[in-house]
Amino acid sequence: MQTSTGASTPPSPGSDLSRALLAYGEARRTAAAEARRVLSLNELDARALMFVAENPGARPSHVRDHLGITSAGVTTLIDRLVQRGAVRRDLDDEDRRVNHITATVDLDAEPWRHLRAFDAGIEKAVAGLDPAHAAIAASVIDQLIGATDS
Repeated sequence: MQTSTGASTPPSPGSDLSRALLAYGEARRTAAAEARRVLSLNELDARALMFVAENPGARPSHVRDHLGITSAGVTTLIDRLVQRGAVRRDLDDEDRRVNHITATVDLDAEPWRHLRAFDAGIEKAVAGLDPAHAAIAASVIDQLIGATDS
């Protein structure tokens, strides 16, 4: 950056952090889009599959609430995932009107691992940080998220 006197000023640590956070967000969006492309999934289907994989036996209403979509929308979405062989519906033993949704694919195996590959890389990088530095970074990010909610 050049000032009017022609002297160069180094970027502030805050601007370095802002740049890095924005770059992280863009890299994550790009990785998620590529994973969805490889798997021929739309964003909502991918989010639903991840939720079901993390919450085996979830009810369709749980998926609906997590995604913020309508009951009809979640039914159509789950139908697509069942048709692809990514999830299965199981009837509840006590209430036959209730379904439980379970992922039938291993998200750590090809080609499904693409959905979590970026986050796995982030987890590995964070695990290598000094715990105090990781706590500071988490605190800053939490503050940033809180600032955008107001």
